[in-house]
Amino acid sequence: MKCKYVADSCCEFPEEFQSSHLCQNVPLTITVGDETIIDDETFNQADFLKKVASYPKCPHSACPSPEQYMQAYEEGDADIIFVTTLSSELSGSYNSAVLGMNLFLEEHPEKKVHVFNSRSASCGEAQTLLKAASLIEAGKSFEETVEETERFVYDDLQTYFVLESLEALRKNGRLSRMKALAINVLNIKPICFGNKGIIEQCGIARGMKKALEKMVELSLRSVEDTKKRILCISHCNCRKRAEEVLKSYLAKAEFLCTYILDTAGISSLYASDGGIIVTI
Repeated sequence: MKCKYVADSCCEFPEEFQSSHLCQNVPLTITVGDETIIDDETFNQADFLKKVASYPKCPHSACPSPEQYMQAYEEGDADIIFVTTLSSELSGSYNSAVLGMNLFLEEHPEKKVHVFNSRSASCGEAQTLLKAASLIEAGKSFEETVEETERFVYDDLQTYFVLESLEALRKNGRLSRMKALAINVLNIKPICFGNKGIIEQCGIARGMKKALEKMVELSLRSVEDTKKRILCISHCNCRKRAEEVLKSYLAKAEFLCTYILDTAGISSLYASDGGIIVTI
């Protein structure tokens, strides 16, 4: 049976996966001032980061419509469609994808579709579909794949990140101006993680290098057997930094495979220039 893997545009698919599977991103949009930017293949990260840096207010993002998801489900004529989105606690993308699925199945009851709430973002969404694909390719049924992938997302998938700048968080109301300023002046970097889709802080360190080292240590403590897990590192305009983070992980643990990915538009907005996101 033909399978398709759909995600909103916050998901960074590994190139190897895209070349061997039927994949599609459904674009969110970002509004910076009077300009609306579509988060698709036309997205220019360098230009976007300059616009955000010079814009004093909060850029706004909008999730895809149910109709956009329906169109993605229809394209490719797949029998089985697995979908994942940004954490439903952070975006309306999940609800839009589910509504699109329900409308699609009314017209195509013979199809099988499931929407996963990644409870993550960026490479965490990719991890969700990589898991589903591995199960299907191992001979699992649609129902078994859904059950095991949902369990993986809820119980096992770990998401950590360290940001170079807190401005995106401040502009989106997650930090007061005073707190953001104090942290920037002291060069203190928070280590954050996703707790069932909610962003929480799990530590701090002085300087980016120490913060990333601490992130590696904390994230490895949360995983029992890394040899069975995929390590994904998404970076915003800092590949060398991502490569150093990968070296740190490989010096301490073995993985099933590893990927370094460039952040797309929505991920670039929130990770900001120099940000690192890790999922295991």
